[in-house]
Amino acid sequence: MASPGAHIDSQNPELFTTLIHEWIGFSEHYDSAPVVHIGKSSATYLGADVEKRDAIVSAFRHSWHAYARDAMGDDEYHPIDKRGSNLTRAGGIGYMVVDVLDSMQIMGLDSEYQHARKWVAEKLSFDRDDAFSTFETTIRVLGGLLSAFHLSGGDDMYLQKAIDLADRMMPVFDTQAGIPLPVVNLAQRKGYQTRDFPGLTSIAEIATLQLEFRYLSHLTGNDDYWKAVTKVMQVIKQNRLPHGLASVFLNIKDGQYETSVIRLGSRGDSFYEYLLKQYLQTNKSEDTYREMYVDAMDAIHTHLVRSSMGNKMTYTSELVPENGPNGELSWRLTPKQDHLVCFLGGSLMLGATRTGAVTDRVSVPPQPDELTETGKRDWRTGVELVKTCMNTHDTATGLAPEIVYFRVASDGMDSIPGAPSDWYIKGAPVSEFPPYDSRYMLRPETVESLFIAYRLTGEQRYRDHGWKIFQSIEKHCRVESGGYATIINVDQNPARQEDKMETFFLSETLKYLYLLFDSSDVISLDRYVLNTEAHPFPILSGSSVVDSHL
Repeated sequence: MASPGAHIDSQNPELFTTLIHEWIGFSEHYDSAPVVHIGKSSATYLGADVEKRDAIVSAFRHSWHAYARDAMGDDEYHPIDKRGSNLTRAGGIGYMVVDVLDSMQIMGLDSEYQHARKWVAEKLSFDRDDAFSTFETTIRVLGGLLSAFHLSGGDDMYLQKAIDLADRMMPVFDTQAGIPLPVVNLAQRKGYQTRDFPGLTSIAEIATLQLEFRYLSHLTGNDDYWKAVTKVMQVIKQNRLPHGLASVFLNIKDGQYETSVIRLGSRGDSFYEYLLKQYLQTNKSEDTYREMYVDAMDAIHTHLVRSSMGNKMTYTSELVPENGPNGELSWRLTPKQDHLVCFLGGSLMLGATRTGAVTDRVSVPPQPDELTETGKRDWRTGVELVKTCMNTHDTATGLAPEIVYFRVASDGMDSIPGAPSDWYIKGAPVSEFPPYDSRYMLRPETVESLFIAYRLTGEQRYRDHGWKIFQSIEKHCRVESGGYATIINVDQNPARQEDKMETFFLSETLKYLYLLFDSSDVISLDRYVLNTEAHPFPILSGSSVVDSHL
């Protein structure tokens, strides 16, 4: 498609500039962005909204104090029953405590932090003879220990715990192709396949370990950690599919993709997230990750990005493999988008300013002449995806469902009275229990994108959106005796609660909300990269980056 203004010549540059701004979604950021540009540089300071920031801190305290009262040390918390639970019969590994250490450090909650640190130092043990997820243990526990180490100024207790955990996990990489096994027994120091999908693992599980093990390698000087996760990326690159997208399942033995669904949600999401973040963590010194990221974003735009029927909302689809009557393979495009995909809007905006910039640092908000054509495309799509994810909060509770479907011409819904124009929750009959799709699990992905979008633009509307989400969480998810609960049906008001508060609510959702309302010099995007569980790691200097030879 030719860009608007392509027929405009140099005799009317003002009109040309206006059209370009509107086309790529820049103009709405200019008028009200409360930014301060420093001299001729693009450094920008965004001040804190102290009242709203402190309200987030109060919500964190409300959650943590209930957990500490009822379940200190347990992996999970059930606020309605006021009890904890562990992931295995052999006991827990401090999921909740370790996952929220850096939230306390960032929020300045010293007494709560000291309580948590004491538990980690005295009671946290990884000598558990049972099966744990390699992926979840890495992003939550290893990541939590490493970020706490950094933010503490180098508390060696955290580093020693991280080394102990990582060494127990390293045997998962001892496979023919170097593809890590999805389950690890920490006491046995041995990896296992899953019972549900023997011989298989997911792309997200194997490609979302790199930030954590690389940072540990940087801290310890042990290259084994770095080499193990880099080998994984080598196999992924070698087995690239022709269209540039990743099927969610791979064969552990040879690293080849299995014929399986292609999506940006469950089992696929953080693979794409870490392509960009590996490039950023290594201070843009490993260009292969930029190339892999750009290649993947090109494929996403070609095959998955679509617009809804009514208001032309930008969304991402899934590709589902099907066998034809003669056994031939075909792919069905399904207009389904998980809430998990809502990370992508902010990620694309960040990637546009880091991989699609023609200058070392872009302005806040970026100017069109600071971005390449690919950067402009990614910025525009990112802005529109954030809008779409905010629109999915247009429910009875103001909270977004776990999964939405978008209207397409072939869905046959036009004849249904009151059919939605853009998106809907694929539901059950009124008399039946609401489906999984309709629940809100205290997930962070939309507020994550709002945080990134605000830091990159200074646009107040992103804070306004975040505050509305927080108010909805307060109204519908808060348990008065302490903690917050999952909502079973976002379109039911008053809402029904489910007795589960995931660790990511404190580690990600409230942390991103806090950072959204805090000043921009706190966990600066120029100095930090946040892992998929929102644990901040410092961007490594060029001299400390190990050459991966991908």
